[in-house]
Amino acid sequence: MTQTSTPLKLAIVYYSTYGTNYQMAQTAAEAAREAGAEVRVLKVRETAPPEVVQGQGPWAEHHAATRDVPEATLDDLEWAEAYLFSVPTRYGSPASQMRAFFDTTGGLWYQGKLANKAATVMTSAQNPNGGQETTLQALYVSLMHWGCVLVPPGYTDPSVFASGGNPYGVSVTANGQPIPQEKLDAIRHQARRLVQFGLKIRG
Repeated sequence: MTQTSTPLKLAIVYYSTYGTNYQMAQTAAEAAREAGAEVRVLKVRETAPPEVVQGQGPWAEHHAATRDVPEATLDDLEWAEAYLFSVPTRYGSPASQMRAFFDTTGGLWYQGKLANKAATVMTSAQNPNGGQETTLQALYVSLMHWGCVLVPPGYTDPSVFASGGNPYGVSVTANGQPIPQEKLDAIRHQARRLVQFGLKIRG
């Protein structure tokens, strides 16, 4: 895509316990910047008790490694012209940390400041049938309440088929292994598609 004189303002908001969704967010950010977006990569605030986080080595390590990533704020949501959310699945629903962040947005929603913006969602779970699609759909329902224009990947690129064929958004099986290349390719496609339609919607 040809870069415009005024880049699309894109907020990539994620929550990550062990690092999978952090890597997904970073991959999306790289592709979005290449497609002509100004990107803010933002994490939502950790709501789990510190003793729980520190009691699990990989969780504590990732928390420490990403301590410099800025936390998402309502100002970021108002600034952005498009949204990409990446969140783990918990019992078939978005992780509570992301839900807690969404629950703070009522004021912006009431003022209409979340509406008419392109949005897409990604997720991960420990196994392929761990609720990945229901997590994506749950977040899309919230985004519909915001008035966003949903931009799922659909079956619009070979990378979607190669990565498992999820038309709602990239879903990664978080099993302690590196994210497969075909999933990374699908993330890049989803991010580029979001920028493409975000620019069209902005006009």
